[in-house]
Amino acid sequence: MDDFIAQMPKAELHLHLEGSVEPETLHELDPATPLEEYRALYRYADFEAFLKAFAVIGKRLRTPDDYALVTRRLLERLAAQNVRYAEIIVSAGVILWKGHEFAPIFDAIGEAAAGSPVEVRWILDAIRQFGAEPAMRVAKLAAERVGRGVVAFGIGGSEARGPAAWFTEVFAFAREAGLHLTAHAGESEGPESIRAALALGAERIGHGIAAARDQALMGHLRERDIPLEICITSNLVTGVVARLEDHPVRRLFDAGVPIVLNTDDPAMFGCTLAGEYRLAAERFGFNEAELRGIAENGFRYGWP
Repeated sequence: MDDFIAQMPKAELHLHLEGSVEPETLHELDPATPLEEYRALYRYADFEAFLKAFAVIGKRLRTPDDYALVTRRLLERLAAQNVRYAEIIVSAGVILWKGHEFAPIFDAIGEAAAGSPVEVRWILDAIRQFGAEPAMRVAKLAAERVGRGVVAFGIGGSEARGPAAWFTEVFAFAREAGLHLTAHAGESEGPESIRAALALGAERIGHGIAAARDQALMGHLRERDIPLEICITSNLVTGVVARLEDHPVRRLFDAGVPIVLNTDDPAMFGCTLAGEYRLAAERFGFNEAELRGIAENGFRYGWP
């Protein structure tokens, strides 16, 4: 199985650039801070603690060169796993919140990705709890870069503190600008959060595991061919799934819901894409044909 997974071409559609930064890389960028202090950032008691850690790590990225370095390191790791295509989420909302200029950072990560064997596209992400006005600023940055590798606009962060209804106008603007639409939903909140994201026009749902609690919603996702970006290890580490055996990935798949496997924040959760496929095989009984189909979904539902 390990050889099969290693040799299988893979794509990743739910992957945060900032969440791919290893503690060792942070220490390299800031040697004055002890490595163990950075490693301590990567331990979280619950989902809200994870969000705080994500923000802290984002603050440590200060210059375009910092972003270029973490981009190169990420793409090296993806290429080593035979990942051929990746849509990388950039937390533009956090970059603006830090008061940094976005254009030179985007140029730097684009240049860093240019020589990689991995085909890369970018998704600009707004932070739900920051509100609609900051999200519109992110959507405008994305719209300005359609044709320059940015394929989509999305919202992440706290579903509870940033309800989808806030972003109706933002999503309408992004759609008119030619962007695809995605949203984190049904991760820490219930099926109603997924329905609210779909009402905005989301074409893919980040996580979406709460759909397993709603038969009608699963039927809707299946019939409309709307995929869920499943991140098994992420859900376990953040505590939104209490035990590995409780994860609904198998139920969703057996119900005919389209799924794609992803790492979400691989450095923060200590996982790899190859490891997610191995986990699906060993703990949820996915056979080679099923895994191949899921891997093909990564290319089918991408926005190259």
